[in-house]
Amino acid sequence: MKNPYAEDFSHANLCLRPNSQVEQEWRISVKLLSVAIPSYNSEAYMRKCIDSLLVGGEDVEILIVDDGSTDRTGAIADEYEKNYPSIVKAVHKENGGHGSAVNAGLEHASGLYFKVVDSDDWVKESAYFKILEVLRDITEGDSTLDMLISNFVYEKEGETKHKVMKYRHALPQDKIFTWSEVKHFHKGQYILMHSVIFRTRLLRECGLKLPEHTFYVDNIFVFEPLPFVRNMYYLDVNFYRYYIGREGQSVNEDIMISRVDQQIKVNKIMVDYLSDNMDRVYTKRKLKNYMVNYLEIITVISSILLIRSGTEENLEKKQELWKYIKKKDMRLYMRLRYGVLGNSMNLPGKSGRKISVEGYKICRRFYKFN
Repeated sequence: MKNPYAEDFSHANLCLRPNSQVEQEWRISVKLLSVAIPSYNSEAYMRKCIDSLLVGGEDVEILIVDDGSTDRTGAIADEYEKNYPSIVKAVHKENGGHGSAVNAGLEHASGLYFKVVDSDDWVKESAYFKILEVLRDITEGDSTLDMLISNFVYEKEGETKHKVMKYRHALPQDKIFTWSEVKHFHKGQYILMHSVIFRTRLLRECGLKLPEHTFYVDNIFVFEPLPFVRNMYYLDVNFYRYYIGREGQSVNEDIMISRVDQQIKVNKIMVDYLSDNMDRVYTKRKLKNYMVNYLEIITVISSILLIRSGTEENLEKKQELWKYIKKKDMRLYMRLRYGVLGNSMNLPGKSGRKISVEGYKICRRFYKFN
């Protein structure tokens, strides 16, 4: 029987034959998981991230992508590559932003699966081992897996109780499943970059390429591959630790408002993608509903940031964004504009905007997204 990952091995120049010695020894030559660490001026905290991943051993390839740093980030990457030559690769490039660094990581990845871990985040060891075990078992079986999902923890500075994003009510556990088996996602419950591990070849085949010099592209990373995902696996472990609280962090509300044009750019890219791929998406009702709901929350975030800025210029940009969606795809516009969240972002006048802001504050306190 043909190994289901035979084509995935092709980038490692392995020619697999049923029951061959080469096939039996494939894991010696091919990494199970590639982890890209986009790093820009990260010398103060990147070691914690890298050290948490090193415990994965020879099953893992760690790609430290130095995105044109001006501090010792590049030197630290080279140090780890020297000390762990069979596990760590240092990738040096000109500054291009987070998306560009993810692109570079994907280009250099040789593992069957691909994960992004930001340089100020880290992973939990026990959950890491369980994930590697699941991936190993699946790759040695008769099926390929497109996307593995796990929980992540908001490690918010100054808080002792951390919110965990779990998916146990929306996704079947400990089995491979399809979109038809997905249940209802609650508002504010989405599969984020912190949650996912994709099959590397799937990301390449779907043509994923994130825009350069743009923040918030992680939303594209977990959006555009979805129509190509045939099956998934949910492991209910608190794997990824998402740190919030570093000064100048991109999810800080003031920073987000100052970069709102980049948020709008990402928002429009996602609108274009969903509209242009409706035929592929609409064949799977639950996939369609999930992607529309995810785009809805992104559009709401764009709208509330523009409202929160308090400037007439940004209020005009909010109107322009909704006009853009309407012109691009009336059916999609109706879904976004007249849903509960979309409607709350378009209440008239100052009093309406005040209600929108208060609703946003409640959601932010509950979901702790920034």
